[in-house]
Amino acid sequence: MRLYEGKLKDALTDKIYLNVNNLKKGSYTLNIISKNKVIKKTTFKK
Repeated sequence: MRLYEGKLKDALTDKIYLNVNNLKKGSYTLNIISKNKVIKKTTFKK
């Protein structure tokens, strides 16, 4: 299992896009975290 992590600077809009073109086919879990707590967890397949 690989863990990819990134931090965003101040967003200029209320929309965030995640480009998954370079991910291999499979199932993924996306965790949205605020103040070290998961506020939204979603899974998707590519």
